[in-house]
Amino acid sequence: MSERHPSIQFRLDPRSGVAPYRQLVEQVRLAVASGQLRGGDQLPSVREVVSQITINPNTVHRAYRELEHEGLAEGRPGLGTFITPRAGIVAGAVGRDILIDSLRDWMARARAAGLDDVEILELLGRFLNLQRVVS
Repeated sequence: MSERHPSIQFRLDPRSGVAPYRQLVEQVRLAVASGQLRGGDQLPSVREVVSQITINPNTVHRAYRELEHEGLAEGRPGLGTFITPRAGIVAGAVGRDILIDSLRDWMARARAAGLDDVEILELLGRFLNLQRVVS
């Protein structure tokens, strides 16, 4: 397994209302789910992240600990933090949960806009048909 330096650039959105450590965790999850990060890839060191974005080192440590707790990353003493070999499987499950939450939010907005079940299903059907044509 090669230890490559990934092309992940962390960003923080102070207006998002999401804690900075959660933003870092979500960015790694999405990078794993999309294939940008794979098992064996090394995450930037805490020092690199701190110099990349204005953030407290403890916040980066907290994000990395959360990633370890979820099974997406593992710390290797003296070497750094690396994406685990099974991260893609874990991120897939987490990614589905994120999509389900997004769909719940979308459904609430659709209902607030006055759409009923039939109209929602028609919209989804049109979207799925468009996706088939584009693919």
